[in-house]
Amino acid sequence: MKAKILVVDDDASHRTMLSAVLSAEGYQVQEADDGDTACRAVERTLFDMVLMDMRMKRMNGDAAQKKMAAISPGTPVVIMTAYGSVRSAVEALKAGAHNYLTKPIDIDELKILVVKTLHHRKLEEENRNLKERLDARFDFGDIIGRSPSMRELFDTLALVAPSEATVLILGESGTGKELVANAIHHNSPRKERPFVKVNCAALPETLLENELFGHEKGAFTGATGPTKGRFQMADRGTLFLDEIAEMAPATQAKILRVLQEKEFEPVGGAHTVRVDTRIISATNRNLDAEIAAGRFREDLYYRLNVVTINVPPLRNRSADLSLLADYFLDRFAKKNHRSLKGIHPRAMDLLLRHAWPGNVRELENVIERAVIMARGDMLKPEHLPDTLQDHHDDEAAKGPVLASGRSLKEVEREMILKTLEDMGGNRTRTAEMLGISRRTLQLKLKEYGVN
Repeated sequence: MKAKILVVDDDASHRTMLSAVLSAEGYQVQEADDGDTACRAVERTLFDMVLMDMRMKRMNGDAAQKKMAAISPGTPVVIMTAYGSVRSAVEALKAGAHNYLTKPIDIDELKILVVKTLHHRKLEEENRNLKERLDARFDFGDIIGRSPSMRELFDTLALVAPSEATVLILGESGTGKELVANAIHHNSPRKERPFVKVNCAALPETLLENELFGHEKGAFTGATGPTKGRFQMADRGTLFLDEIAEMAPATQAKILRVLQEKEFEPVGGAHTVRVDTRIISATNRNLDAEIAAGRFREDLYYRLNVVTINVPPLRNRSADLSLLADYFLDRFAKKNHRSLKGIHPRAMDLLLRHAWPGNVRELENVIERAVIMARGDMLKPEHLPDTLQDHHDDEAAKGPVLASGRSLKEVEREMILKTLEDMGGNRTRTAEMLGISRRTLQLKLKEYGVN
């Protein structure tokens, strides 16, 4: 079906001209002669787009756009304004308008903008539908995030989990690599089978080999009977090898054989055991450097990283920090039978500007300690560790300072530029993160002298 467009203009001849142009392009067009009439139309009909004049007699475009945003938040509104009133259009963009056109309207520009706006709406609708389907189908457990990097991670998990692919998870300590492995298994066809974990850094080589492959009776002193290893325990399920880079070369060779041939011999055994085990591995090390140093087998690396998932560090997902902090606050308040309503803005400011070298695990520990130390119903700065208190006074600290005495414009500028930096200069992602249109972001950056 052709898109429905509402044309709003109190100039009858101009409104008729626009309707004729859009109808000729095959769109379903409805007209309104003022903002209040347009708002009533939006209440009755779901439009794909609204094209609206800024200056009208009874209710201007600015007021009508704000009302429409409350009635139908997903309907894009394009404002038409005289060249000398572009500032008003920019204010409308800040209030949520999708875009604007200057009068006199260039017909070719109008046609192009309509196509782009409708395409953008279609993509947003498809993304919403996809997210609803994914939310219904996939359970990502305790993985929390809404930043672009985390949404990308969720999309990757949704594609990888149902497959049989071997997965290598990379990321700094404390980022949640084990949670990602859990999510892959529990959203896979193997979810009813065992999910077995082994920390390769926690055991010496001889014990690790026994742990993985099991042993036969008499294989070593004290081996009074045969014992299954983790590979057999995870048969038809998933085996998670954490800290894979800590594994000794001899054990690496045996892991490679299992990946290639799906079989192994237990320690001290002569018979071959066949298994159907999916392997997920993880490390916080640079495996390219480990291979170059001769500490990790290159052939094993290529077997392990059929699919590689990078878990972003917390410092690169600042949009998730308050979400995580509130989650941990609620969890530890219930655990410790404390009544805490929230985190004081100054305490949240300290959390936002900390570098978090320990990532989510460090944040979790900080919030748990603060909940225990808190008095009253708010988590305040004095309840946070000294390391964060010192950071508050660090003039080199990154991130916008939210203390009083700074102008809103100054804080806005710093927040926009910091977000742009965090997004690696990607303006589309920056605009999405800030909740503004890309055009609004471009105007702001131009104002700041950023090309």
